[in-house]
Parts: sequence; C-alpha cells; structure tokens
Amino acid sequence: MITTEQREKLRGWFAGRLPEDLFEEPAELTVDREEITVIGRIPAPRLAEGASDAEREAAVQGRIQEFRERTRQARIEVAREAEHRFGRKVSWGVECGGKRALFTHVAAPVMTRLRQPERQVLDTLIAGGVARSRSDALAWCVRLVQRHTDDWLAELRASLEHVQRVRAQGPDTEPHDAATDPPTDTPADDE
Repeated sequence: MITTEQREKLRGWFAGRLPEDLFEEPAELTVDREEITVIGRIPAPRLAEGASDAEREAAVQGRIQEFRERTRQARIEVAREAEHRFGRKVSWGVECGGKRALFTHVAAPVMTRLRQPERQVLDTLIAGGVARSRSDALAWCVRLVQRHTDDWLAELRASLEHVQRVRAQGPDTEPHDAATDPPTDTPADDE
C-alpha cells in the first residue's frame, strides 16, 4: 500500500520529469506494488464537420498510434529513471477523443488457494463463456467487485493510510528511550 505522501512525491516527480508538451494536462497516475501506470490526455484529431463514427474512430486510433511511435524514446527514458527511483515498472497509456488506450501494462501473477465451492464459481464462468480459464475468471471477479465497491475500497484505503501514520508514530520509530540508558554523570571508579 502506498501512502498519500509517497503518492504526492511520485506525482510531483512525474510532473517535473515528463516533457512539458507530452500531454495536454497533468498525467493521471495509478500505483500499486508492481507498477506505475501513467495515462495522459492527447489532443483529438480535427475532422471535417459531419464526420462519421467510423472516420472519427479511425482518426483517434491513428492519433494514438502516431503519439505512441513519436514519443517512444522519451517515454522509455522517463520509465527507466522512474523504475530505478521507485522500484516499480512503468506502464503508459493515453486518452484521446473519449477513448482510453494502454500501450503496456504489467500482468502480475497472483497465487491463491480456493476451496471447491469457490472453484465451482470460476468453472461456471468458464462454462458460461464469460472467461477462458480460471485465471481469467478470477480477474473477471476482481473487476466486478472493483466496479461495485469503489466507495468501500476508497474508504478501506483511507483507513490503511491512517493505520500507517499511527504505526509511524509508535515506540519503535522513536529514538532510544533515555530512561533505560545508563546514567552519564556517575563518578568514575578511581574517584
């Protein structure tokens, strides 16, 4: 879990390090233990009035691809520095014309042990064509929970940050207790 202060330092570093003209506005950063995802807004392509949906979608796809190719070297340099500094992989994406596209992202394996009733849930999702594998079904379940519990998860994250702040103020983080130190003004044996 990343603290608010760590998140602010990360946002500040990226705000200072990203080329000024890379995105239209400050980048959106999402962080977990393995990855930092940087998503920025780029200008939508200008089209003739009355352009069809197909033309608009093709233009947006073309703009995203152009941006990806043109900025690749700059993004790689920033990612290398950030990965060294923060110990996490950096993934990139853009938002353009109402469409969001991720260029790269980390797919981190997660090991879990499930009992038969839980495995049956996953197998039902596979049999129903919702997922291709148990791994895919589990990811689908996580996305479903995430979609329906955003407020609850936000409150839980805030509570975890509070716990981290309280732990940081605990006795293990304080300097050594002077009451248990030997007195410094005792007379020497030869006096």
